[in-house]
Amino acid sequence: MIHNLRPLLNKLSHCRAAVVTTLCLSCVGALASSGDVNISALQKAAETGSLSKAIELAGDYFLGRGVPQDAKMAAFWYEKAAVGGDPEAENEIGYLYQTGTGVQVDLNRAFHWYQLAAASGLALAKVNLGVMYAWGLGVAKDESLGAQLFREAAAKGSGVAATYLGDILYFGMGVKQDKAAGEAWYAKGVKMHDPMAEYDMGSLLTLSRDHQQNLPQGAKLLRQSADAGFVPAMHALGLLLTNHPELANSRQEARPLLETAANAGSWKSSVVLGVLARDGVGDSPGPESAYYHFQIAILQGGEPARHLLAKDLDALSGRLGEEKRNALTSEANSWFSQHMTAVEFVFKDSVHAKRFPGTALTPPPESIHAGMLLPMPRS
Repeated sequence: MIHNLRPLLNKLSHCRAAVVTTLCLSCVGALASSGDVNISALQKAAETGSLSKAIELAGDYFLGRGVPQDAKMAAFWYEKAAVGGDPEAENEIGYLYQTGTGVQVDLNRAFHWYQLAAASGLALAKVNLGVMYAWGLGVAKDESLGAQLFREAAAKGSGVAATYLGDILYFGMGVKQDKAAGEAWYAKGVKMHDPMAEYDMGSLLTLSRDHQQNLPQGAKLLRQSADAGFVPAMHALGLLLTNHPELANSRQEARPLLETAANAGSWKSSVVLGVLARDGVGDSPGPESAYYHFQIAILQGGEPARHLLAKDLDALSGRLGEEKRNALTSEANSWFSQHMTAVEFVFKDSVHAKRFPGTALTPPPESIHAGMLLPMPRS
């Protein structure tokens, strides 16, 4: 079961990064092979009106678990269960309509299903409905109503709702800006173990110039967020530990975080890896490794990365020669062709995996404000 990841505002933009996928989807790989699936019996039960079996069948199609992977069939069976009145299925098909997963993007239908699920009291649906009101998606924009839905969801224990309220107040989105009140909501989100709230508080404690710093506490929060699968936190923690190795749990902690984030598409992490190689630090130091990582960063980050790295690349080009540069550029292009799908979050909580599976979310586009749910890759 899923919820909207927050829209990417100008929020702590100095440490936010678009992130990429072939990463640790294997961390939940056991889900795809958890026993034989009796699809025939499952489909018969679903066709005769069992909502729980329809939801389970949808999950099987989404993952390709016992059947060919088919997002359209997954959406078909989730909608069947939603029509039958299951609130969680209503929320799920609403999300699929919002993101265009297995169906065409239809914000009006997404709003309709969220509204039904929220009316049943489902906290995640209230969060999703709140996002639609707060940003005017499929409905007239109403930040106040969006905030009210977030409050209702937070009262039901939704940490992400508390984090969204923090955003609204900290950045003054449709209300008077109140950083102290926003931070208080972030703190509530932390208490509810929301990874984005942990990332926000960790960033405030380690990066914000107008906030008192507490590097050990900030590192702890970023570590919790990274451990939960939030890729921007992996980058932020890796960079923090690189600059402050005394905060690391071990000498090896920082680099794997940066490598995971870079493999996930964080161009800023690729830049850091290139800088470390350029400066002779790490397992593979030297100009060749630096040039390779910088080329990856440009492929991931586009013009901002190219502008940032222009002088470094000019200096490295003179040291490497044309033949070596061409070989490294070709190698980077080959790698990137296999790592082009961006993700921002990698799920590690499998509580709802059988009914509502998914392993990762892509960064949300501005027009939709929700990331695409990614299925488990078939082995």
